[in-house]
Amino acid sequence: MFLKRSIRINFLIQLIFASMSLIFIFSSFLYLYIENSIYDEKREELQQYAKNIANNQSLFHVDSDTPDALLGIEVEVIQIKRLNQDIDLYESTKNKQTYLTLIYPFNFDELSYLKITKKITSTKLLLSKILRYIFIINIVGFILVIIYAITLSKMLISPIQTISLRLSNMNEHLMRPIKVEELPQEFEQLGSTINHLISRIQNFVKYQKELFIGTAHELKTPLAVIKLKNQVTLIKKRTPEEYIEALNVTNKTIDEMNIIVSNILNIGRQEGAQLEKPIEVDVIALLREKANDFVLLAKNEGKNLHIHFEPDGFMATIQVSLLNQIVQNFLQNALKFTLKDRAVTLKSSQNEFGLLIEVIDEGCGIDESVDLFAPFKRQGNKSGVGLGLFLAKSAADALGAKISVKNRTDGVDGTVSSLELNSKLSCILPKS
Repeated sequence: MFLKRSIRINFLIQLIFASMSLIFIFSSFLYLYIENSIYDEKREELQQYAKNIANNQSLFHVDSDTPDALLGIEVEVIQIKRLNQDIDLYESTKNKQTYLTLIYPFNFDELSYLKITKKITSTKLLLSKILRYIFIINIVGFILVIIYAITLSKMLISPIQTISLRLSNMNEHLMRPIKVEELPQEFEQLGSTINHLISRIQNFVKYQKELFIGTAHELKTPLAVIKLKNQVTLIKKRTPEEYIEALNVTNKTIDEMNIIVSNILNIGRQEGAQLEKPIEVDVIALLREKANDFVLLAKNEGKNLHIHFEPDGFMATIQVSLLNQIVQNFLQNALKFTLKDRAVTLKSSQNEFGLLIEVIDEGCGIDESVDLFAPFKRQGNKSGVGLGLFLAKSAADALGAKISVKNRTDGVDGTVSSLELNSKLSCILPKS
């Protein structure tokens, strides 16, 4: 039932030890209180007898509600050579009988003392019986504590076992999110985190499958073209110029294949970047630096890049290379599809989720029914492999960010590419 370094067994040991310590301490204090109370009562009783005798009063003057109050009492006068004004009380055993003896000053001139002895065997038996009952109650309490600890630990560990069982039965084909509403409140955050991880795994598996299928398709087509061109070339003799032209076509197709392979290698590099240690950086400063690089590129293509950043600073703990990859892809696509003398806008603002980064272009727009984040999905008449947005989506998932590409809604043709960085690990810098 228990494993090495088990949370449950550690919890059980601590709960049982703490409960038994509490029961033992409480029982000990209870017994000591009862014993002291009884002995204090006997002491006061014997002192009252001694006071009555010392004041030349009869023993029968003792106030008592019980007629047998004086039974078992022996009184004698003893001589002590040294003067001792303290009252001495001690317990003794004789013939299996227990006695309580009080030495009380009687006559200081004669150095005489009263020795009053009372048999307390019945009281001692009563205390032994009380101690025995307390011991039995402790044993019963110990058993109940063990049963309670096992039941409580089982109840507390049950949600974890349920989650573990669900996860152990999962594979890439049977991944189902955990029903967070069925978990105790303390485990809701854990369930949500696991569901987020499951979602990321599902997306990863989905995109990996699409990537493999798309890669095979994209590489198969140029290979078929190369083979066909070579077959046509070998059908009959040709002039050197025609052979050169055929080879140039083949080289062009090979270049296209090299681009595909390079982009696939970028995917591997990106997965490595996801393992980089996040650092705290000013996202706005990074955006300004990236914008400065693309301003010159936009001017060179006869286009304008407008910049508007709010707030002045936004600190976040992220992998910088992944953020750069997303923003760079947004800007490259925007400049690619924006016509000459048109503008691209890079802006940032704050919302309830965190920092919103937007790249707005004046291009041809997109078909929103197509999943542009799938590998090898292309829109428009521009060249490209179709892996840029796939890489951007993977990077955004690794950052825990939201990414989207939508058409503009302000009446102008073009798209809005947005990235929302979560503010949980971020803070706003004050304006200078």
